[in-house]
Amino acid sequence: MRQNGERWRAPYATDPAATRGRLIREPSSPTRSDFQRDRDRIIHSSAFRRLKHKTQVFVHHEGDHYRTRLTHTLEVSQIGRALARALGLDEDLAEALALSHDLGHTCFGHTGEDALDALMADHGGFDHNAQALRIVTRLERRYAGFDGLNLAWETLEGLVKHNGPLLDPEGRPTARWTARGIPAAILDYNAVNDLDLSRFAGPEAQAAAIADDIAYDSHDLDDGLRAGLFDLDDLTAVPFLAGLLGEIDTLYPNLEPSRKIHELARRVITRFVEDVIAESRRRIEALAPRSVEDIRRAGEPMVAFSPAIVEADAEIKTFLFARMYRHPGVLSVRAKADIIVADLFRTFTADPAAMPEEWRTGLDDSPSRLARRVADYIAGMTDTYAVLAHRQLFATTPDLHWTGPVRGLPLAEG
Repeated sequence: MRQNGERWRAPYATDPAATRGRLIREPSSPTRSDFQRDRDRIIHSSAFRRLKHKTQVFVHHEGDHYRTRLTHTLEVSQIGRALARALGLDEDLAEALALSHDLGHTCFGHTGEDALDALMADHGGFDHNAQALRIVTRLERRYAGFDGLNLAWETLEGLVKHNGPLLDPEGRPTARWTARGIPAAILDYNAVNDLDLSRFAGPEAQAAAIADDIAYDSHDLDDGLRAGLFDLDDLTAVPFLAGLLGEIDTLYPNLEPSRKIHELARRVITRFVEDVIAESRRRIEALAPRSVEDIRRAGEPMVAFSPAIVEADAEIKTFLFARMYRHPGVLSVRAKADIIVADLFRTFTADPAAMPEEWRTGLDDSPSRLARRVADYIAGMTDTYAVLAHRQLFATTPDLHWTGPVRGLPLAEG
């Protein structure tokens, strides 16, 4: 332990004492590091609170047991902190990045994002990662001295690049961005505050990104089983899951289904986390980084799955895509949510006066600026607010209630 009480930090971790600072300079806090302040600002933001009523896969009112964006975010935060601690990284930065990674998501989960992206096709599209950057640099209006949250450079870097570099060494968009180009919101901000888009983010951002993958796999299996979209026996088609189910059956014969589901979910998390720690230590040892800059300059992420777990992760996602995300009942709800988003977008772009005054103030005759303002407004809506807004504007509103089979659940879980 350090004398000041801080946990041990590896030489390749991001050091808050060496931060590149904030775009708008502020006095340092006598009690918190810059990354601790960023974490706290994110938690106190309006965008973070709205995650409570934003869909993960199921619409929010289908049951308290299903994940929302907020519960998913908290799970990612827990896993990200565990990885950061094991690897000697800055836990506060990893936590801040985990807590902020979904701030840009719309109402109705990926349905809302896909709908807005299509509606914004002539105006630069819509991307939840770019939207998160807009939120923390422009749209949050809480502080007297600036718009946004004025987060530290390292937090913004991790928010934008947690999935890897956006540009190659020659300055061209990487494969993910080749077809559609890098969102203008990212390029515009980068022109003001260079985030080194051609290099990897620091290790804390990498930990938060892979924690997101782990949480998705585990809780989507859990939610899908509890919703009755598939059964435990169906999971034996995935070799990795079949092995875990075999372990559970050996240790706990005749275990009741609800406990078996939980055992499976926790074992997925444990195996994935332990694999990341082992593989990341192997990669870090091979690279022998002496600073966080060595991590950023590496030609591959340092926080990663082993090849075996990469395969297991892909198999789980393939199963979930077919049996959960493309389930007829889920698709039916998605189609109805798409109608709501499209109706709202077309109404507000045709008649900006239908939006609250704060959202129509300062608009000019630019169609693209109006469309982006409308997209910002809709993206910030919770599921509940979007449905209510639609009911106020239209005679009929699609019913988003889940009509598929739902497995019986206990009233409370530990």
